[in-house]
Amino acid sequence: MWYHKPAINEELLQSLPNLKVVASAGVGTDHLDLKLLFSYGVKVSNTPFIVSTDTADMGMALLLASSRRLLEGHEMAVSPDTEYFPADWLGVEVSGATLGILGMGKIGYKVAERAKAFEMKILYHNRNQRKKEEESAVGAVYCKKVDDLLQQSDFVLLAMNLTPQTHKLIGKSELELMKPTATLINISRGLVVDQDALVEALQNKVIKAAALDVTYPEPLPRDHPLLKLKNVIITPHIGSATKKTRWVMMEEMAKSKEAGLAGLLIPREVL
Repeated sequence: MWYHKPAINEELLQSLPNLKVVASAGVGTDHLDLKLLFSYGVKVSNTPFIVSTDTADMGMALLLASSRRLLEGHEMAVSPDTEYFPADWLGVEVSGATLGILGMGKIGYKVAERAKAFEMKILYHNRNQRKKEEESAVGAVYCKKVDDLLQQSDFVLLAMNLTPQTHKLIGKSELELMKPTATLINISRGLVVDQDALVEALQNKVIKAAALDVTYPEPLPRDHPLLKLKNVIITPHIGSATKKTRWVMMEEMAKSKEAGLAGLLIPREVL
């Protein structure tokens, strides 16, 4: 499967009685009905660890681009109407700012490693607290409650899987807890955020900005209000989109299929 295609539904499964393995690109499996697949005796694999480095890089790229207003700056610099650069056109500081990471798995931890190099203060919330030595290595402080992280952070970065528990985790009340100067960065899944609430929060300056590599749907309808806001950066779900990583993802998917057909242990099997 690539970009969640083809759709794995009952009709397809009934038409493929000899199907043994579904190899899916990327980390998330929220697009798959695992119970349905398992009921047909089909095994599933994904490529979770391969994408983490590039996706963490993407998170930091969005943070930096939003804070320093790179897209607006580029438009100003190349516009035929620009006669001078205004002295009061300013971004916000990254160094010394507080980054709150929701979801401190492989990707979230790699973001923390990068943020440490920018001298950021790092807070995080996760289902399970990291080991003390792992926290110390990046200078991260655990927040047991999401609310505490939201209230203290200058940048809130979402890096968790989409599950029933994280579906629209960030809604109106959570956005209102954030600082009016804060930026929301999403490199997880679009449905982790209540998008209507986000539009309202950005329009009413409840938060300062958003930088999103994921939305729902993808792509957004061309008349969607998020596309019209100056304080939003949206990229086309390209967290893992580098030549090397995409090549390795395809190799791992092929290995999973070969192992499944041979009756061998499947690398990266989703259980």
